[in-house]
Amino acid sequence: MQLRYNYRLYPTPGQQIALARAFGCARVVFNDGLRARREAREQDLPYISDAELSRQVITLAKATPERAWLGEVSAVVLQQALADLNTAYRNFFASVSGKRKGRALAPPRYRSRKDNRQAIRFTKNSRFKVLDNGRLRLPKIGELQVRWSRPLPSAPSSVTVVRDAAGRYFASFVVTTQQDETLPPVDSEVGIDLGLTHFAVLSDGTKVTAPRFLRRAARKLKRLQRALSRKQKGSNRRRKAVVKVARAHARVADTRRDWQHKLSTAIIRENQAVYVEDLCVAGLGRTRLAKSVHDAGWAAFTAMLEYKAARYGRTFGRVDRFLPSTRMCSACGGTNEKMALSVRAWDCPCGAAHDRDVNAALNVLAAGRAESRNDRGARVRPPAMAAPRDEAVTHPDAARTPRSVEGISALQSGEDVKTSRTACTR
Repeated sequence: MQLRYNYRLYPTPGQQIALARAFGCARVVFNDGLRARREAREQDLPYISDAELSRQVITLAKATPERAWLGEVSAVVLQQALADLNTAYRNFFASVSGKRKGRALAPPRYRSRKDNRQAIRFTKNSRFKVLDNGRLRLPKIGELQVRWSRPLPSAPSSVTVVRDAAGRYFASFVVTTQQDETLPPVDSEVGIDLGLTHFAVLSDGTKVTAPRFLRRAARKLKRLQRALSRKQKGSNRRRKAVVKVARAHARVADTRRDWQHKLSTAIIRENQAVYVEDLCVAGLGRTRLAKSVHDAGWAAFTAMLEYKAARYGRTFGRVDRFLPSTRMCSACGGTNEKMALSVRAWDCPCGAAHDRDVNAALNVLAAGRAESRNDRGARVRPPAMAAPRDEAVTHPDAARTPRSVEGISALQSGEDVKTSRTACTR
């Protein structure tokens, strides 16, 4: 499978200027291609193909005085900028036609030099190379110093250089792992209920307290935001204050990401199957709990569990978000009435006493097991189907079920059921 390995870069002042030039050229090519297609659409002209667009905004543009400086950067950087534009258009068309699932995507927008994140990509055609001394050689940029936190498992197929809002530079390598990283099988399976007070509650009773990284850094962020608001717009001090705020937010994001990586890896290593609830984070982010929801980072955490399960040979499943996991009794299967968030424990009429979160995790585990698939990807259990309208009774040769209709035993035969219903109608 393909993985990304990120490393910190430390370019010299001259290399920072070369990277800024490459960022600007890639942005201009992207915007020129987007403008050409928008103008063709407004004039009712045919859609410009990828090859024709590349010829117009790169090959022919380099020959003009207005775009002659495009030749100062690697041609691969410009081609990859157009590849990003073509991908954005394909995703937009697939979303409009319904082929792409999820929320509707908007058409591509123009890139700005004021965007917080700038990135360029080099493929094998650019002949970038990781040298023996640990430096990364990029065409027309030079040899950049890399902070290697771990070795690459194989030769990278591409590298993306990113500059974030805090002014930091990163190199993101795409590598393909060839070795089998499947972990030894274990017997335990776990269901996870995600929340705010406890970030994750496992079906075995383990509760992971929510660290709330953004809440803990709120005082410092408040002070930096106040200092930023006092600076005059367009001044050098305001630009420095913006960087300070961005660095504070980056520290919060890095700390959260590191903590989630450690927790997700521990869960995947200790369990053969992991099941989570498919939460609508976008919808929850529009409620009064939006700040806490975004601080928790549920979507990033479940994405980590999913790709790590595929990498290490574990089973991962998402349970339907409409499952009443909190109100359903994990002992008898009965569904209780709606409960307020302040109710943390409740008793079922069957006599079982439940902790709200642990009970939800047990129901998630049971639902995940019921929806498991076999080795060929098919469902183990057939989906629920409505009975035909002409099937009014239970046939004698049908499978027996422990369920029963009120006043009619479940072990009665078909003739007995007919007799009972006739007597009831009379």
